[in-house]
Amino acid sequence: MPCESVWARMNMGCRRVVDSEIPVALARMGREVKRLKSESVPNRARLSLGDGSASPSAVPPNGKSMTATIALVDDDRNILQSLSIALQAEGFVTRVYSDGEAALKPLIDNPPDLAVFDIKMPRMDGLELLRRLREKSQLPVIFLTSKDDEIDEALGLAMGADDYIAKPFSQRLVIARIRAILRRVALNQNAAAEDDEPVAEPITRGRLSMDPARHKVAWDGKDVTLTVTEFLILETLASRPGIVRSRNQLMDAAYQDDVYIDDRTIDSHIKRLRRKFREVDPEFDGIATLYGAGYRFADDG
Repeated sequence: MPCESVWARMNMGCRRVVDSEIPVALARMGREVKRLKSESVPNRARLSLGDGSASPSAVPPNGKSMTATIALVDDDRNILQSLSIALQAEGFVTRVYSDGEAALKPLIDNPPDLAVFDIKMPRMDGLELLRRLREKSQLPVIFLTSKDDEIDEALGLAMGADDYIAKPFSQRLVIARIRAILRRVALNQNAAAEDDEPVAEPITRGRLSMDPARHKVAWDGKDVTLTVTEFLILETLASRPGIVRSRNQLMDAAYQDDVYIDDRTIDSHIKRLRRKFREVDPEFDGIATLYGAGYRFADDG
């Protein structure tokens, strides 16, 4: 048999073998792709903007049981995605909305334990969402703001927001603030439900008066609106006037979680506290700085 015909028959046989194996190989590839997708889905946050969809995962990656539901309202999908993943990893259930209009009805009809709003959003911004929400609900709310939104921050706090966090922010800081507010809410609910439960006594230091149970602060009879974190820092200082509190002690009092908070974060809170008190009393000097040591509340208030 001529060599040419032998080679032709061999090549034809090879082509038949290859042709017969292609469908099998494709089927295997398809099964492998499905397997990889099924394994990866539980580990990522599936976001459906605007409908408040929760994470499908029943147990977060770290194995902690979920204790609270957090609603996130922001038109920035990246912020929703990253915050949702971080919160789920810490044991929270998340529901996400792309703007205030999409979030309003679900927040009233099926309220979460806490909500995080951006201030600037299309259709309905965070301030308008909070205003309408406060007509029917006392849901705890944290605002996300940009550094030049101090007017909006003050307005939001006056309208009933519990705290604000400036962008760009640390996810660990957001989680710490959320936990601080949830703890405060839980303490207030327990105090209201159990008459025999001891309630934190009001603090009076000179012209300063604080009511921890009601989260109320006044200076010389004039109300001062503070965030939860600012309140905890001031309460720590005022509880023992004249005693120096280090930044670490103030961080422990304000956050009470195993998270890293930069020293400058406490400095920023002190700066805001002074500014808020000077809005009602330009001569306010109740919080003194001891460089290298920390802060103290003045003995005479």
